[in-house]
Amino acid sequence: MTSFDTPGPLVRTTAGAVRGLVDGKLGIRTWRGIPFGASTGGDNRFRAPRRPRHWRGVRDATRFGPVAPQPTYSWTDRVVGAENCLHLDVVRPDTDDELPVVVYLHGGSFIMGSSHEPMLRGYQFATAIDCVYVSVNFRLGALGYLDLRSIGDDCVANPAVRDQLLALQWVQSNISQFGGDPTQVTLMGESAGGAAVATLMAIPAAEGLFHRAIAQSPPLAMVHSRAQSELWARELVYQMALPRQATLRDLRAEHPHDLVRAGQSMMWRGQGFMHLNTTYAPTVDGTLLLEHPLRAFGDGQQMKVPLLLGTNSDEASFSKLFYMRNSARSRAALRLLSAFDSTEAHRVLDAYSGAYERGQFAELLADALFWAPSVRLATDHNLVAPTWMYRFDYAPAALRWLGLGAMHSLELSSIFGDPGASRTSGITRFGGMEGMAELTDRMQYHWGQFIHHGRPGVEWPPYGPPSDTIPARATMVFDDPPHVEYDPKDGQRRAWADYDMTEWGNGVPELLEQLGLMISTELGR
Repeated sequence: MTSFDTPGPLVRTTAGAVRGLVDGKLGIRTWRGIPFGASTGGDNRFRAPRRPRHWRGVRDATRFGPVAPQPTYSWTDRVVGAENCLHLDVVRPDTDDELPVVVYLHGGSFIMGSSHEPMLRGYQFATAIDCVYVSVNFRLGALGYLDLRSIGDDCVANPAVRDQLLALQWVQSNISQFGGDPTQVTLMGESAGGAAVATLMAIPAAEGLFHRAIAQSPPLAMVHSRAQSELWARELVYQMALPRQATLRDLRAEHPHDLVRAGQSMMWRGQGFMHLNTTYAPTVDGTLLLEHPLRAFGDGQQMKVPLLLGTNSDEASFSKLFYMRNSARSRAALRLLSAFDSTEAHRVLDAYSGAYERGQFAELLADALFWAPSVRLATDHNLVAPTWMYRFDYAPAALRWLGLGAMHSLELSSIFGDPGASRTSGITRFGGMEGMAELTDRMQYHWGQFIHHGRPGVEWPPYGPPSDTIPARATMVFDDPPHVEYDPKDGQRRAWADYDMTEWGNGVPELLEQLGLMISTELGR
């Protein structure tokens, strides 16, 4: 028997009562698999989510809900999950205190992940931070992050983003019953979840639903333009072996797992990643997301809430394995940069010495995906609200020896205080973890200060222009030991300053002509 052997308090939500569990050893209460939306299958596929049906009696909240349909880490085409996936999990310390709330949006490249991945369950996080932790499931891949309006108008462009909005509305209506303060909600996410946080900050409908934001490694350049939306919608129909005149009704008749498999096939065959044209992402639809988040931040149209954001120093270290010849790496770098902005692409490439070497190419790719958009966000958001930026440099000796370093998502081990749940735990068990415990304490301290007070600890200066006492662009570097750097990589930052990373497709006119789209700002409408 696990330590979850004591019934938890009964809590009444707007849809019905739920009872979870108490873990005396961990000192937490948890409620799992609480519906915040109805099933998204059948006629509801590709449509905006609906609130859940009311239930009678007390709902058992001791088991996690189904994950969204998604592929698995395997060599097969096995798919897991169900379309009745709009559930969330709540964890809090085993006290009756009213606490600030963290709503967490998981990563997974917009195609994978769940609220209850071992790393993200939040048991240690909730007690260390002293908060009510809410982790959310939402639609993924072809079912959540494709704009299919070019096939039919009885759908929405951003199903997953609307799921996230509905979860935030649920929190506002219900979290006080779990001892959470609905006026102190921090929206937090990593990778695709970090992009979701920044996207929601740019959506007028999200105003007032959260009051602080933490975006870790947000790949904001991946947000879809109209060109990408039409390209991938057409490709899905093709991969499903349906006629070009297929309708949304035809797609709704297909098994969800077949749609996931087709979506995976077009993702790998299309090689969109190497052109920064990912298959799945939020879409600038002109109704919910009015403009690209980077443009919204540049125009001062985002939510004016305190923001903490940053990236890891070796986000794309895996790409060192790409391409055998130096010239091939440089050509690939120019090609992916030119797809957005052919005018400024050469200037950016020069800042990385042509990206001929493996390390240069990996750094360019990491900066294009994560760092450069984050710097743009921090620069613009600092003009309207307090902003803090970090860089995570810490890496166990084994990862440094392998040339992977502080790779993508590695910071989660320190933030959630559970290195054993990391996918790299099999490597890091060989040692070289000196300073990890101290770093975890330090990061959880800063995250906790931000969640409780809207600012990290005083030793972390805000990101912004120089003052009489503080140089410009302070960045907290989490390493052993942590320290502050000012305007890191200033040469590369300047090279990205005029590069337009908001309109994929401007540099590929032949594709736009094929899709019947004009090369202009019309792409984002």
